[in-house]
Amino acid sequence: MESLETELDRARDLDVAELADAIETIGFECTRCGACCKAETGCGGADGTAADDDGSKSADPHTATVFPDEIRRLQASDGTDYDFRDVARPMPYGLTEGPDGPEGETFEWALQTDGCGDCTFYEETGGTGACTVHEDRPLICRTYPFSVALGGTTQPMGEVVDSVAPEGDGEADEPDDGSGMVRAHECEGLGRDISRADAKELAAALKERAVRELEEAIGVREQYQPVETAPGEVVVHDSEGQKRPDGTPRE
Repeated sequence: MESLETELDRARDLDVAELADAIETIGFECTRCGACCKAETGCGGADGTAADDDGSKSADPHTATVFPDEIRRLQASDGTDYDFRDVARPMPYGLTEGPDGPEGETFEWALQTDGCGDCTFYEETGGTGACTVHEDRPLICRTYPFSVALGGTTQPMGEVVDSVAPEGDGEADEPDDGSGMVRAHECEGLGRDISRADAKELAAALKERAVRELEEAIGVREQYQPVETAPGEVVVHDSEGQKRPDGTPRE
């Protein structure tokens, strides 16, 4: 496996025009279905899944990685003074369920969710979804349903259904072989026409996200110090150090 620094160099060398070629080849237009903002099954479950007694769903909630500086930007979105916990929560992966709730260590922040497991910034009217912080949304939201096949970067929710090599020659690889530089994940908007300008804007955000994810991973590695968490304690390790679930530094 290549080092994170090597992958970061590759990310910085990505050609936005070639990424845009790949995105154009696959095609995409957001239909505002909201699937990427919602849990797999909502309260009551569109698929018939019953809600728990407290109204929450049984499936895992929506997870979308958010960087520390993105959290701060969202806190001030549209002049609103959001509390840290209104914006983000510890990524649940790595945590265990103790007598008093989640506990342990994790290495990422996820966007906060509502009681149904949907992104707290998502709202829906008449079946049409909208992001209430659209201009300040994180890079993982700006680039969905695409990802770049580089070690150390994350994949959004949804299976890989298409991929195109960096040359942008229009020949898609097998969906799960991992050889495509640009990967497309499950989304009903795939295969639709996209303008060159929109493809380039999305490609630039995709490159930025790849670079930022690797920089964050390197920062986490450099800042990380193992801790013994107390019962009921959650510690989040990010590129700025150890933090409590409310975003404050852990002494």
